[in-house]
Amino acid sequence: MLLQTQSLTLHFLPPLIPFKPIAKPQFIPCKQIPFRKLALKCSVSTVSCPTTHVGISNDKPFPAEASRTIMELSSIGTLSMLTSEGCPLGVGVRFAVDDEGTPVLCFSDSCKELSVDKESSLHVQLNQCGLRTPQCTIQGVLGKPKDRMISKRLLSMWKRRFGEDVNEELIYVVAVERVLQMEDFAEDGIWVSSSDYRNASPDPLRHFAEKIVNEINLNNMEDVYRFCNIYVDLDFQVLEAKMIWVDRLGFDVRISCPQKGLFDVRIPFPTEVTDEKGAKSSFNCMSQQAWEVEKNYQSPNFKKVKHLKQIPYRGL
Repeated sequence: MLLQTQSLTLHFLPPLIPFKPIAKPQFIPCKQIPFRKLALKCSVSTVSCPTTHVGISNDKPFPAEASRTIMELSSIGTLSMLTSEGCPLGVGVRFAVDDEGTPVLCFSDSCKELSVDKESSLHVQLNQCGLRTPQCTIQGVLGKPKDRMISKRLLSMWKRRFGEDVNEELIYVVAVERVLQMEDFAEDGIWVSSSDYRNASPDPLRHFAEKIVNEINLNNMEDVYRFCNIYVDLDFQVLEAKMIWVDRLGFDVRISCPQKGLFDVRIPFPTEVTDEKGAKSSFNCMSQQAWEVEKNYQSPNFKKVKHLKQIPYRGL
């Protein structure tokens, strides 16, 4: 189902020793290697697969899944609550999350006087490639774990996350009531119910998404431009392009045009992926297909992405 391990390594990772261009067939111009030698062995994302369907609502993770992913990848946030005098107070905290996404906090001895069983909010944000900052704000009641068994389990979870033993009396949880998920600063948020948040699963690519994005932006920028030119319906010339993030359903690219402005575009995978090898296989197959369309070796058998999200100019 997946590409051979050797092909994946050469395609995305810098080589440990020098090698000739023929060892990298996916990105070699036609004059260097005949077209008949570019056949790929993959079944997950073959060139005959439909790539993009405009208007499909499930080409990106749902807000609940995005929030769970942000919470899994982050460990620092801002806890806001009212003091005993009724004044709002926000403090930076470390946190971990359990299997349902419930935030677990550990306060210092000086914070023992915090009022529990009070409404609070925990704001968390994630930096993606320095270009976008998705964030979520969890509203709920700050309190102590329900019983001693739960406290012991949370203590073990905290030690696995941060490598430290803490006093059981200093462990608190935020019972999630609802979540506000935002794609970036100054954008409208979407409210997520507590049940949707608990039942959602964080993205399976979350732990190596940043690595994949950095490798592609560093080593395969020609493919990022080709993805924009082939899979996106553009009426302007792209001056700059950079991949922002990748998840199980596709990836986001930021493109710039001096005359038009700055845009984010979502390019779906042909099929959902569940791990790093599947993501790299899909990138390889999409790159091969885009190269063949660019060289007129085949006609596009997919619908191009038409939706571009214009954003305030912040550079690439």
